[in-house]
Amino acid sequence: MVRDRILVTGAAGFIGSHVVEALLASGRSVVGLDNFDPFYARSVKEQNLSACRTAAARNDCDFQFIEGDFCQPEVVRAAMDGVGSVIHLGAKAGVRPSIADPGAYVRANVVGTANVLEAADAAGCDRVIIASSSSVYGNAERVPFREDDPADHPISPYAATKRSCELLGHAHHHLTGRPVAMLRFFTVYGPRQRPDLAISLFMRRIAAGEPIRLFGDGSSSRDYTYIDDIVAGVLAAHDRVVDHGFRIWNLGSDRPTPLNELVETISEVVGKRPTIERAPIQPGDVERTWADLSRSRSELKYNPATRLRDGVARQWGWLRASR
Repeated sequence: MVRDRILVTGAAGFIGSHVVEALLASGRSVVGLDNFDPFYARSVKEQNLSACRTAAARNDCDFQFIEGDFCQPEVVRAAMDGVGSVIHLGAKAGVRPSIADPGAYVRANVVGTANVLEAADAAGCDRVIIASSSSVYGNAERVPFREDDPADHPISPYAATKRSCELLGHAHHHLTGRPVAMLRFFTVYGPRQRPDLAISLFMRRIAAGEPIRLFGDGSSSRDYTYIDDIVAGVLAAHDRVVDHGFRIWNLGSDRPTPLNELVETISEVVGKRPTIERAPIQPGDVERTWADLSRSRSELKYNPATRLRDGVARQWGWLRASR
């Protein structure tokens, strides 16, 4: 039985499809699993999968896709057939929606991750890489955020589920001895970004002459991280976690940007001035994120190189070409 295939959950999503493409470009075989959660249109995810299939053909690599829900143990067990390692990127995303339906987030993110870890153990997978989030830091006072900072005050159900996944990963490593990496992503953007996320949403609305809604006074900041840099970090974590056992790594840009500056950058790239509607800060939204990359730079050789304006321009170019 072939054991060098990599299972990628959430393979039809924004980050997942880019990771699949990169794995195929490196000559590796991939099994993709996705349930086409209706959080956004299936057609968007089908386009993402099309890019994966094109990459498989271009690189003459095997890519198998399975439509299924990893919250169903029998589905994820079947997907593990012939798999040697797992990159678990599938999840219910979004801070604000998690407040409206926390139970669904617990099921998808916590129960689903437990299923993936159990199935990986049963299949003898030699490592598991799991997507976490910068949201686990909550409104931590000290910046930039370090992986060894306390992460015990999440302020949204989404953040709480991601921290729960980290604890499950630690328990899995303790009990099985197999390596587990938890990757704390910091606000990922770029081509194929989810349509509900700020940069994608602002681009479309500004281009159409429609108003954009900003929550708060615009001083809140995020560590926006371009998709290519994130993918490089994911692949490095997959290849290097065996040297570390259980490890948490920040994957960010180390360059936080205030919301007002982000809007100005998007406006310049799109070539139109925005009409802005102000609204109160939303429950669950953190004030800032900022990744300390000391550990990731040292252990993963992670070196995010994409400046925000360059990345926004690439995303805008992709968005125009795909309309």
